[in-house]
Amino acid sequence: MLLAGDVGGTKTVLAIYTPEKGPRSPLVTQTFPSAGHPSLEAMAEEFLAGVGMHVDRASFGVAGPVSGGMARVTNLPWNVDESRLEEELGLGSVHLVNDLEAIAHAAPFLGPGDLHQIQPGEPDPNGALGVVAPGTGLGEAFLTREGVAYRAHPSEGGHADFAPTDELEIGLLRYLMDRFGHASYERVCSGLGMPNVYGYLKETGHAEESPRLAEELAAAEQPTRVIVNAALADDPDPLSAAALDLFVSVLGAQAGNLALTTLATGGVFLGGGIPPHILPALERGGFLEAFRSKGRFSGLLEKVPVNVILNQHAALIGAACYGLETYGMDAVAVEAPLRGGK
Repeated sequence: MLLAGDVGGTKTVLAIYTPEKGPRSPLVTQTFPSAGHPSLEAMAEEFLAGVGMHVDRASFGVAGPVSGGMARVTNLPWNVDESRLEEELGLGSVHLVNDLEAIAHAAPFLGPGDLHQIQPGEPDPNGALGVVAPGTGLGEAFLTREGVAYRAHPSEGGHADFAPTDELEIGLLRYLMDRFGHASYERVCSGLGMPNVYGYLKETGHAEESPRLAEELAAAEQPTRVIVNAALADDPDPLSAAALDLFVSVLGAQAGNLALTTLATGGVFLGGGIPPHILPALERGGFLEAFRSKGRFSGLLEKVPVNVILNQHAALIGAACYGLETYGMDAVAVEAPLRGGK
């Protein structure tokens, strides 16, 4: 049996899988507050003792960079090591993968209930898949079709140079370069980036800032959430609404860039924590207009399906997919046709 986990700075979800039931049907699942344990080893030991099951191998999606079989979890003082996990848990092997790469592994297994469709398109069953995930930062990954299965590839495309497409965005580029030197897409399309967009529009007089909202933002631990809530309120705050519209347009342009770069004719998935919360803005038209606005290749982008990932356990499903595939179960991917959301 396989132990799989979605390891995050706030919470960690652990589950046990078998090849027969596949990555969508865990035998048992449990969620833990990450800070309540000194290490992933201690948490896994507690979980396995509580469920009374023996596992042979493990795979974990980790919210942080993975290199050489080691990872440091973002916002958590854990150093996760494959070799140490193998030794302390008595497992045959352990594999770590970045959480966004885990989401990429899950993409082919997601169905209508897991997705919200932005553009139906005409998916190519042999085409690559792209994943763009604005959360705290901007993560990207892609998958290529190899025989009966998909192979996931990590990417740092979120740190690529921000390329403005109109006068308003040219001004945003200058604003970001003055403050940061290098202006990446993450400086715009992420939880870290939204306050930059808001600040730019405020300083350039695009709209007046509400005194009440200014107080909320000054006290907020997560200013992006405040801006999004104000933009999507029944009586939207004009400055916040303008910031969200600009955010969505730039996100659409970068999602289209990824689709062109990887030839993601199988589809593009929007993951991360932000897209499910801004669905009304994503559906207003600005996202798709920017996504498709690629000159001579606009026709190609019109055929690319675009879906928002709603399933909060996508990274866990992906960690299980990765584990089952790594341990010789590539054939599970044959039974995972791509489906559009609703």
